[in-house]
Amino acid sequence: MPLKVNEIFHSIQGESTHVGRPCVFVRLTYCNLRCNFCDSEYAFYEGIERSLDEILAMVDGYGCPLVEVTGGEPLIQKETTTLLQRLLDRGYEVLLETSGAWPVETVPHGVKVIMDLKAPGSGMAHKNRWENLRHLDADDEIKFVIRDRADFDWARSVVAEHNLTLRHAVLFSPVFGDLEPRQLAEWILAERLPVRMQLQIHKFIWSPTARGV
Repeated sequence: MPLKVNEIFHSIQGESTHVGRPCVFVRLTYCNLRCNFCDSEYAFYEGIERSLDEILAMVDGYGCPLVEVTGGEPLIQKETTTLLQRLLDRGYEVLLETSGAWPVETVPHGVKVIMDLKAPGSGMAHKNRWENLRHLDADDEIKFVIRDRADFDWARSVVAEHNLTLRHAVLFSPVFGDLEPRQLAEWILAERLPVRMQLQIHKFIWSPTARGV
């Protein structure tokens, strides 16, 4: 079965603990969420159906050992897990960026999951699939996108309630253009939170609205 692919490109990893590394991105089409500050709405429906062999050939062509499968929401398409396994089988280091609204227990062992927990400011906090936390491995990461102080306080309480920093890298990211990075940094420092603040560095290297980067 083919996958509907929005774009495949080679860029600098802009987020997570892998920030700064060259990476091939496979952006899949479709998402069931509508976050208020989504920066990839074009992936909701736009895309071309490609076979797994075609996708793998395109990825191979970049000669880069790190691959991220993202979206949209990649886990909507059932064939995504097969793609992830085939990437692993070819020796790639594989990342999966997911909204946290879909089951992660089907993700092949060896894939590094970067999972969102949606804060209230996204308008999608009711879609968080909390049972996913039981299925994350120690090298998986949890990301909170923070829009304002209410989001920060919510994320702080979730981190404490679930002891997330004891097992995972926890990422706090400001909504680009809504929350000043300095403000988020000051909140993290004031609360002595053992989290990693991240910026979407690709939006500073290229235009914030540029595709394929």
